[in-house]
Amino acid sequence: MAHSPHAPHDHDHRDHDHHDHDHAHGHDHAHGHDHGHSHALAKDADRRYLAIALVLLLGFTMVEVVVGLVAGSLALLSDAGHLLTDAAAIALALWAMHLADRPAAGSYTFGLKRAEILSAQVNGLSLLLLSVWFIVEAVIRLVTPPRVDGELVTVVATAGIFVNLAAVWVMSKANRQSLNVEGSFQHILTDLYAFIATAVAGALVWWTGWNRIDSIAALVVAGLMFKAGYALVRDSGRVFLEAAPRGLEPAAIGDAMRAVDGVTAVEDLHVWEVTSGLPALSAHLFVRRELDCHATRRQVQAMLVERFAIHHATLQTDHADEGEPGGGRRNSPCAFSHAH
Repeated sequence: MAHSPHAPHDHDHRDHDHHDHDHAHGHDHAHGHDHGHSHALAKDADRRYLAIALVLLLGFTMVEVVVGLVAGSLALLSDAGHLLTDAAAIALALWAMHLADRPAAGSYTFGLKRAEILSAQVNGLSLLLLSVWFIVEAVIRLVTPPRVDGELVTVVATAGIFVNLAAVWVMSKANRQSLNVEGSFQHILTDLYAFIATAVAGALVWWTGWNRIDSIAALVVAGLMFKAGYALVRDSGRVFLEAAPRGLEPAAIGDAMRAVDGVTAVEDLHVWEVTSGLPALSAHLFVRRELDCHATRRQVQAMLVERFAIHHATLQTDHADEGEPGGGRRNSPCAFSHAH
């Protein structure tokens, strides 16, 4: 979302505004440095966790494809397909994290931070497409069930449970507030459930000889995949459509801003999310004429950080009786200001 300062505001009171703005910026710089340092460490840790999970999944995927073909198990092959998408999802997440770390430059004023949201959406779509394919194939096999080697399926699926438990444990340490990381985690968690269903189905086929249980297990897996995929597409879509982040209600934020002493009105309020964990806000504040609107702006910014964890706020301020059309804004002592 782009914005530009109103030149008339800066023209008349440039010295006063620069003093306020520079002071606020200097105060935030040390905090931003510490926050950025810890954020970088967390990102490096997330990469390690994702890389470990990727190695685990790729190794077991190869084993499962071979055994699934030998055993003739659709449930096992569906697990292998899901594992392959898990591995692709993690690889995509790692690449997206690399892109998101690039600094803002040129026309990309927020950098490539939304690459992580794009990765999450691709992961969600892949889960939806795979779930549809598995549902169709499972229905076909319910009608004409092939022979399934239940003993082999049970052994491999049990091993898969332990591999996925290790991958889930590793991924649970990563920052799941990131929709990108959460997308990869949901892939692996869904596959853990799938292995459990496959192991149960394999054991029942082994004991009873009823091969249709394998297809029923595949339907359960497909249902779980569809649920996880839908959630990822929905949440990433909210970011792309610039909806307010979940848990941040624009009406409540507007009320809180108007409750700050001296604020008489809030207009053009926009709340959106640049990427997971990075909410942003812009608004036009009107302040009582007898008050210092720069001080009031700083109070609003502090409140937004404290109550709503919104650190990226762009606020335009005007005195209340000079904000109406034709009211002589050029003579207003309030200038456009930006705090990050």
